[in-house]
Amino acid sequence: MNGPPLRVLAVAASALAPPGFAVEASSGWADAAERLADGDRFDLVLVDGDAVPASAAKITAVADRVALVVVLADPDAAHAPAWLHHGADDVVGRVELAGAAGWRRLRFAVERRRRRLDGRQGGHSVDPATGLPHRQQLVEHLSQLLALREREPSPMALLAFRIEGLRPAHGGAEAGDADVLRRKIAVRLRAGVRASDVVAAIDDDAYAILLGSILTPADGERVALKLVAALLAPFMVGAIERSVAVALGIAHSPGDGNDAELLLRRALSLAAAAPAVAPDGPATTRDGAGRRRAAANDDR
Repeated sequence: MNGPPLRVLAVAASALAPPGFAVEASSGWADAAERLADGDRFDLVLVDGDAVPASAAKITAVADRVALVVVLADPDAAHAPAWLHHGADDVVGRVELAGAAGWRRLRFAVERRRRRLDGRQGGHSVDPATGLPHRQQLVEHLSQLLALREREPSPMALLAFRIEGLRPAHGGAEAGDADVLRRKIAVRLRAGVRASDVVAAIDDDAYAILLGSILTPADGERVALKLVAALLAPFMVGAIERSVAVALGIAHSPGDGNDAELLLRRALSLAAAAPAVAPDGPATTRDGAGRRRAAANDDR
């Protein structure tokens, strides 16, 4: 199998890659995850599975767009399946990796990951830049919740965020950092909600969050304003501080209807019509009734 040298990020495994690979060593999981999140373009993450336990493989969520291969002294060891459970594309024995087939095994792992990503993009399920669900997956999840609660509706809120400032107007080197900034925005949004809430990437400059269980519509607005405040804090992209402006729209169920697609369109249209708030301005939100609220300085 021919092709250019693979760029490999090695976690406790810099001496394991066969000759002909562009290998860069990482000091550990945290360092590797940070480099991947910041947009370093690697083809493969190579891990010494005998030096690092599978339970520490928190990098797999960040490395969703990169092939992950684990090297073990015994590829049939009892803990080998744990690596596959954590998202590894292949588990390879040290002897096999050092032999003539090692180069091909790594190449095949990279190709499998790329094909899987291509298939997911074609199915519109996951945004490759952020790893977040796409629009259709969000709509399907919301539709299922609405169907389950048809007899006994309970409050839900659908938040839409329109982001300005992802791509600098002057272009230049910073323009290529848009995906890095999108990933960092996704991380802040996910950190600000519960694991049961759904965060989705709707477009290059739009996100949506389904709050599937709230007590009152006001709870959705409070969460939304907290998230806006979090997004208005500066982001570090490489060595450059970047800021964005945020416009927000909220659709409520059952108040604004019980059709998933219509609720999403309503939230997005409200966000599109709302003025974007810059870091030096007050956070505001526009809800389904067209009301605007300013962020309150309380301890929600």
